[in-house]
Amino acid sequence: MNLKKMAAEKAVEYVEDGMRVGLGTGSTAYWAIKRIGERVREGMTIQAVATSKASEKLAAEEGIPLLPFHQLDGLDLTIDGADEVNPELSLIKGGGGALLREKIVAYHSKQLIIIADEHKVVNTLGAFPLPVEIIPFAHEWTLGSLEKLGCSPQLRTDNDQLYVTDNGNYIADCRFGEIADPAKLHQQLLYIPGVVDNGLFIGMADRAVIAGSDGTVKIMERPLNR
Repeated sequence: MNLKKMAAEKAVEYVEDGMRVGLGTGSTAYWAIKRIGERVREGMTIQAVATSKASEKLAAEEGIPLLPFHQLDGLDLTIDGADEVNPELSLIKGGGGALLREKIVAYHSKQLIIIADEHKVVNTLGAFPLPVEIIPFAHEWTLGSLEKLGCSPQLRTDNDQLYVTDNGNYIADCRFGEIADPAKLHQQLLYIPGVVDNGLFIGMADRAVIAGSDGTVKIMERPLNR
């Protein structure tokens, strides 16, 4: 049973003809893009933007019409994955390396739908290392500043080389343990010069589509008071 595919295909049911759609990045978003491509070939008309070069390439292969960002003033819906989801729909994202572009696209979307399997749902964020995108210049100092916040930062690598994002930056994977106050940590990280953004998505997701190993798909909604 492919839980990622189950969640993705359920989420794509929210995509309607004529929508402007943001395409996420990662192994779960892959299945959403594949299903959207099927629906486009069946006759659905949409306009889309992608959150990474990899998703852009896949969308083009699937025949999904992609537009430059300057031709759109916003999006109706974005579908994306997450590395952790808590009951308030605060997220850790960035395992796929596209957190900055994902956050920009999510911010400009009327709805953000998260797709995940049941293992990504947690009571408290932090077991998954928090990705923080940093600029290469003086990155050693930036890593030192991150460490002072109480984490153990490690530069991400790919085939023994430093991982470089689509934006030309590095990613520091930061092990904080339990993150008791995600909103506070988010702000603390943004205060550090050299930090571009981080993988905490607070108050952005509207619903999460969660696939379970029992074959069911559950919809989580963000609490109205958030």
